[in-house]
Amino acid sequence: MPGVEPTPLALLLLGRGTDPDSERGVDCPGDLPAASDPTLVERARTAKEALGDRVFVLGHHYQRDEVIQFADVTGDSFRLAQQAAARPEAEFIVFCGVHFMAESADILTGPDQAVLLPDLAAGCSMADMATFDQVEDCWEALTAAGVADVTVPVSYMNSSAAIKGFTGRHGGTICTSSNAERALEWAFTRGTKVLFMPDQHLGRNTAVRELGLSLDDCVVYDPRKPMGGLTPQQLQDATMILWKGHCSVHGRFTVDAVRDVRERVPGVNVLVHPECSYDVVGAADLVGSTEFIIRTLEAAEPGSAWAIGTELNLVRRLANEHPDKTVVFLEKTVCFCSTMNRIDLPHLVWTLESLVEGTVPNRIEVEPETARWARAALDQMLALP
Repeated sequence: MPGVEPTPLALLLLGRGTDPDSERGVDCPGDLPAASDPTLVERARTAKEALGDRVFVLGHHYQRDEVIQFADVTGDSFRLAQQAAARPEAEFIVFCGVHFMAESADILTGPDQAVLLPDLAAGCSMADMATFDQVEDCWEALTAAGVADVTVPVSYMNSSAAIKGFTGRHGGTICTSSNAERALEWAFTRGTKVLFMPDQHLGRNTAVRELGLSLDDCVVYDPRKPMGGLTPQQLQDATMILWKGHCSVHGRFTVDAVRDVRERVPGVNVLVHPECSYDVVGAADLVGSTEFIIRTLEAAEPGSAWAIGTELNLVRRLANEHPDKTVVFLEKTVCFCSTMNRIDLPHLVWTLESLVEGTVPNRIEVEPETARWARAALDQMLALP
């Protein structure tokens, strides 16, 4: 079957102790079953059956197959949060994804529901590129330049609860890769400028390719520099103020990779995620969210060839699900989301068995005031025309 053959992914170290490579430096849980335990699948199934309707397992598209097989629902981050909110009878929501996704689920679910993240070190490098203090400093810079009162914040779903809360307090909205165009259109009815966080590429691709703005209308705010590395005049002249953040996976795709795959695979259709750079999106044939990518492959003609620019777990799964099509990874090198891959079968088994034993591990709880304003921003997104 034509498809993707990834190189082996090294097993992540399991057990007690601080993980020096995680964005959050959190302590990993101990007493995890060994990854080599041949009974893991049966243990997960037994624990899940014992919990019954009390537990609801969510699996993001970028999760490993060993985890996805136990998900009650799969989807992108916002769809999963919505699904969690739609299951008020579930006492425990086990979110197989990353930290910001579990936060969003906690914001949208009831107070009697516990949202759990099997490994607290499963963060998101993009979300961590915009901290609350940095965004507050940015708003002060906009205020000093005299443009804060005409600027509407639009934050990508891939952001922390604190950033979502900031967005809600300042009258903004959240967006996904599916509705970013509608979110920007709404924002420009409320102000003349948009502060888009934290992914500069999604903001630029949407503003320029979908709304017709020019690249000159966009500036990049670098939180590591005074005033973001911009002058007051640049902030006054800009229409889109893009936060200097990016996805560590989608940022690896290049125009050279697009050229190379076109040479290697005759007639290939190049389909990429809008978190890719502006130049890569311009070199591709189609661009869209993970849900768009999945639907496009489902509707594609048998015998067609596709090079996909998104996380490798999803691409490999699409290749397996569509043996009548050639589905290849856009890059030659393996490109997993390392933090998403922290959620593995041992962590899931540990979480489920802990619940069976009466322990609630790794609960994600958003501070009430932050949750209130973050919910306002999420509700604004749901109300987009």
